[in-house]
Amino acid sequence: MIGLVLAAGAGRRLRPYTDTLPKALVPIDAETSVLDLTLANFAEVGLTDVAIVVGYAAQAIADRRKDMESRYGVTLELVHNDKAEEWNNAYSLWCARDLFGQGMVLANGDTVHPVSVEHTLLEARGGDQQIILALDTVKSLADEEMKVIWSEANGVERITKLMEPAEATGEYIGLTLIEPSAAEDLADALKTTWERDPNLYYEDGYQELANRGRRIDVAPIGKVDWVEIDNHEDLARAREIVCPS
Repeated sequence: MIGLVLAAGAGRRLRPYTDTLPKALVPIDAETSVLDLTLANFAEVGLTDVAIVVGYAAQAIADRRKDMESRYGVTLELVHNDKAEEWNNAYSLWCARDLFGQGMVLANGDTVHPVSVEHTLLEARGGDQQIILALDTVKSLADEEMKVIWSEANGVERITKLMEPAEATGEYIGLTLIEPSAAEDLADALKTTWERDPNLYYEDGYQELANRGRRIDVAPIGKVDWVEIDNHEDLARAREIVCPS
């Protein structure tokens, strides 16, 4: 099993940092970005082979590759997304389809989270589960969150931002465990999704899988501090989490 980070996005709401850096490299402190934190988490749980999907400002990640490999004891493979500045991340994840067969923990390149989330996903493995989403069932939800409805009988029934918060089981936080057995079906669902509309999210690919009758499970992460960094307010919150005063 490998780690996979989606780090192709431009993150325009985080300018001026992202004038020259991809969102995953926006500094949280002098030496730490979201990508650094994610690689450290992966290494701690034994995921030392890591692929990074790059696109916007890809050279900035390539330039730090050897240093990050040395610092975290990982081996990095860069997967290039040729549509990163035009299309959404359903296509970005599909670009890594040749790696799905190894099994992976997928992490969004803009999610600051503790290593307990990786532990939770890995400990949830077993039985016939093929895809497991890290789910925050504690946080109060609003309109922008990626919300999930899950049932014991059917697994994930809906995953979308376009849902009344009160209907949701919880929020998908941007980390997924993908077993090798899911590789072919997931790649096909993602392809169908971005071909239908290249502006769709990879979570829409998960919905496509659910619509086809494929079960997707969840692993509640408990009460933890995490944040998805979309703007400068989120970045300030990430800095509070990583560098508490």
